[in-house]
Amino acid sequence: MEVKIGVVDSSRELTIISRQSPDEVESLVADALAKTDGRLSLSDEKGRRYIVPSAKISYVEIGPSEPTRVGFGVS
Repeated sequence: MEVKIGVVDSSRELTIISRQSPDEVESLVADALAKTDGRLSLSDEKGRRYIVPSAKISYVEIGPSEPTRVGFGVS
């Protein structure tokens, strides 16, 4: 699934393709935001770990990842 994290003072969002369920990610985000000095820690499908200070999170979008499209066909 795809997780997009908006970061304060950054024009780009952080996009992570994760194997975690939407409920797991939502729980991790809620826990990080509940703490004053919390950190959101997520792993992607290749095993890389991303750590974002909760004070810098502006939004989190959780959704299914779209398959990679190849070619010029209209679908």
